[in-house]
Amino acid sequence: MSQEKLAKEIVELVGGEKNVESLVHCATRLRFVLKDDAKADKAKLEKTEGIIAVKENGGQFQVVVGNKVPEVYSAIGQISNILDDSSDKEKPRKAAKGLGGIIDIISSIFAPLLGVMAGAGILKGLLLIASNIGWLETTETTYTILYAAADSLFYFLPLLLAVTTARKFQGNMFVAMTIAGALIYPSIVTLKSEGTPTDFFGIPVILMNYSSTVIPIILAVIVMSKLEKFFNKTLHDSVKNFVTPLFLLVIMVPLTLLVFGPFGVYVGNAIAAGLVAAFGFSPLLAGAVMGASWQLLVIFGIHWGLIPVFINNVAVYGQDGVKPAATASIFAQTGAAFGVMLKTKNKKLKTLAGSSTLTALFGITEPAIYGVTLPLKRPFIAGVIGGAVGGAIIGQAGTLAFASGAPGLLTLPIFYGPGGQGFPGLILGIVVSFVVSAVLTYIMGFKDPVEEETKTESTTSAQQSVRAANASDEIVFSPIEGTIVELSEVPDPAFASGAMGKGIAIEPTVGRVVAPFDGTVTVAFKKKHALAVVSDTGAEILVHVGVDTVKLDGQHFVSHIKEGDRVQAGDLLLEFDIAQIKAAGYHTVTPIIVTNSANYEEVIPQATGQVHSQELLLKLTSGSDQEQK
Repeated sequence: MSQEKLAKEIVELVGGEKNVESLVHCATRLRFVLKDDAKADKAKLEKTEGIIAVKENGGQFQVVVGNKVPEVYSAIGQISNILDDSSDKEKPRKAAKGLGGIIDIISSIFAPLLGVMAGAGILKGLLLIASNIGWLETTETTYTILYAAADSLFYFLPLLLAVTTARKFQGNMFVAMTIAGALIYPSIVTLKSEGTPTDFFGIPVILMNYSSTVIPIILAVIVMSKLEKFFNKTLHDSVKNFVTPLFLLVIMVPLTLLVFGPFGVYVGNAIAAGLVAAFGFSPLLAGAVMGASWQLLVIFGIHWGLIPVFINNVAVYGQDGVKPAATASIFAQTGAAFGVMLKTKNKKLKTLAGSSTLTALFGITEPAIYGVTLPLKRPFIAGVIGGAVGGAIIGQAGTLAFASGAPGLLTLPIFYGPGGQGFPGLILGIVVSFVVSAVLTYIMGFKDPVEEETKTESTTSAQQSVRAANASDEIVFSPIEGTIVELSEVPDPAFASGAMGKGIAIEPTVGRVVAPFDGTVTVAFKKKHALAVVSDTGAEILVHVGVDTVKLDGQHFVSHIKEGDRVQAGDLLLEFDIAQIKAAGYHTVTPIIVTNSANYEEVIPQATGQVHSQELLLKLTSGSDQEQK
């Protein structure tokens, strides 16, 4: 599928352009903020070719597309106005609160910078290696030029964060950049470096080094955006375009130097000191926890809360001892995907696991996690265990990061410091995490999809044999997996009495309804709780999920059909959430009724106890068939 076509489908399935409040992307995900999440068709998105997974975390609707995310993001910009800051927007939805709101803010601010941050971090790491082993002297002009290219992003980080923060809070990004520029303006830097006593109209100013800082400018731009909206509403249209920026600069630059700057630096340093203390208390235990939990944090989006800490550590201390242990988690999930590739007999899964392994080696783990290890469960657990072992080794070795960048093969140079201290421990840790995870995955095993394919093939053969042996009868295969229940035991008189027709009921253990035979969908209820299918030979089957579930108004149900659809035995028709339906106070026992029972001499149940979908459930015999027998 072309990137333009994929972009068009994504925009349509998230509810259309008008439903998108904002969009940013990170290394593998399109991160939407939608006005109404209910308008997005998550089920269809997950089934769309080119989409790895769909997640809802931290107030964001995240569509995982892998390494091609920049191209898809660009294509969305070409086919819509979503990326156009000047486009008219409808009233945004209410912002997420609490932890979800914080994660949304942090990810929106940092996600656009991750690519260039990784590139600059790699270059900085390579320069560290080159200088440490004597390939380049730090006094050479070649080194100076390359180091400027590598370090400029981090030195001027407040300027870049001013842009992304202003965009997030719909403030004037040029005013925001000007405020950030004032923090690192040469004369201000000179006052700090020379220790000159500084005041603002008699109020003492505590000067800080704001290069590479994170929190001060974010706080300043958030407040600036609020003030900007106030002034724009208060001032006359004829003057607000230049008076508002004037007021913002006069108020925000001193206020940032007096309050937000010192506060932000102190808070950042306190958080960093706390994590450093944890690693100082027990580097082995802290490393194990970080190595085991990092990918879990990524899945829930909570890892964004730690990224500013990593950056702050490098800015303040010139190094970070927390991030290296997270690298073990990356290579652990890579090893788990590799173990799946070695063990599976399913060609499609083997190909997916192989490509995901290669991608994960370079730090992009979403395809491996969402496409391979997490759906199979045990491989993901193996990855968590492997990450804990590797993280413990890295933590104990005292490995440090000297620049920012997503952990992966290409960014290993950022962990190589003076004399290479801790670097051998990092290499050992990631190798061990990879090997342990791969071996555990192979030993623990998983439900190989090839088993399901074989089962389906044998079931199909059995169905064909049944049809051949009973050419004169109508055969109905089970549309649901679960436990057989007598129709008379259904807690609904209309079904229990047989007034709706003869049949049987199933207490489902899996929330899926599939076609009971080849035929046509005649009824697809708008509430999604029931459907009717007629076979090619005239049998009419009603599947009613639960009792009184029409009152749920479609909640906890996902329909995959519409009236008139042609279906084959085993096609997915409907999905439902058993736990949620029960939690809402409704029975999930599902009557399966032959609504034209009068056309048949007998409706004979063929299953008892547990029944799997597509196993023989009912046999319908006609009067003429009985006479022939």
